[in-house]
Amino acid sequence: MKQRMVLIISVIVGLLAFWLTREYFQARMRGIEEERQRLMAGERMTDVVVAYRALPAGTVIQKKDLKQMPVLARSVGKNNVLPENVVDIVDKKLKYNLDATEALLWSYIDVPYRPGSGLAPMVPTSMRALSIAIGGAAGVSGLVRPNDRVDVMGSFTFPSRKNPQQVEWVTLTVLQNVTVLATGQNLAGAGEVNDKVRNSAGYSTVTLEVTPREAELLTFVENMRGHLTLSLRNPGDVTFEQELPEVNFDMLEKELPVMNALRQAKIRRRSGN
Repeated sequence: MKQRMVLIISVIVGLLAFWLTREYFQARMRGIEEERQRLMAGERMTDVVVAYRALPAGTVIQKKDLKQMPVLARSVGKNNVLPENVVDIVDKKLKYNLDATEALLWSYIDVPYRPGSGLAPMVPTSMRALSIAIGGAAGVSGLVRPNDRVDVMGSFTFPSRKNPQQVEWVTLTVLQNVTVLATGQNLAGAGEVNDKVRNSAGYSTVTLEVTPREAELLTFVENMRGHLTLSLRNPGDVTFEQELPEVNFDMLEKELPVMNALRQAKIRRRSGN
């Protein structure tokens, strides 16, 4: 009987000690969390891009592989990928393993751009960067941004096919689905520098990613005193129009009714009517 009582008391004392120990540690954890909250109250937070799941080296990055996570603003450096840069890294290859919730850095990604390195490293091998004089309405009222995709149209005076002694205005699409590398001094993926430039006055030049032959073509067009205009695309639109016509006065007279009929049919299909 005495041994049984000793055992029961020992169990009760053990449970009491466990409960008191747990309460002590919970109180300590609450105190630590309150202290952390107090210290964090004066800190500014900012979102960075982190891995949604563990990603092995060689992964072709997709949006579903990433998420945003708030961190102390003072801990964010130029090498951090920010939420506004996600469009720059989708479909790019990861060079190193990345753990879940680990911050994504530019140095982890197989892209030519590195913060502070200027325009040249952004130009893919075998391609060229070419600036053309574009501003105002010709640049979609200054709404074109680096990494946008555009079509380049040109208007020129050509010798008339009917009468070579005369000239006529002709408008045609020179290039389709061209990547914009920079607008003025605003480079793709330049982070905080971009924000400062973006808030300044509009730009008068746009830098495009083109092949060497396309660079020659655009240079020739500008030296002909042709007028270039950009047409902005949806980011996901990679279509290519095979047979875009040259537009002149004769074409307008013949084709406008047909073009308007096709446009109305497309609008009706889009609206479901």
